Amino acid sequence: MKGKILNALVILTSFFGYLEWGGDNSTFLFQAEILLLSKLVTDASSILHPFTILPFLGQLVLLYTIFQKRSGRLLTFIGVVGIGILLGFMFIIGVISKHYNTALSTVPFLVTAVLTIRYHRRHSPESSQ
Repeated sequence: MKGKILNALVILTSFFGYLEWGGDNSTFLFQAEILLLSKLVTDASSILHPFTILPFLGQLVLLYTIFQKRSGRLLTFIGVVGIGILLGFMFIIGVISKHYNTALSTVPFLVTAVLTIRYHRRHSPESSQ
């Protein structure tokens, strides 16, 4: 059960990444995902980019692991990496560009992702329910 809770926390903390760009433009990732989902219906080709598709697929994979009888270790790693690509870059870019709000907004995800990976590495798939 702890593995499923950690996977859910990884998904939840990924929603609160904060993006800032060009002047007064900013958004949280959950707001950007809502916009992407609405564009998926109307103009799917406009959202086809690795930094939009991979994190979204990572969230879907982690969501799938929550509803499995046993949360799969490999699927958890794939999901965390999918989301982590975007949030890791956001952290690095936030530090380099001195947008500390962006960098700090990724810390809950990064900490939760590390704890989740450590948990799943130490527990066999049979014991992480």
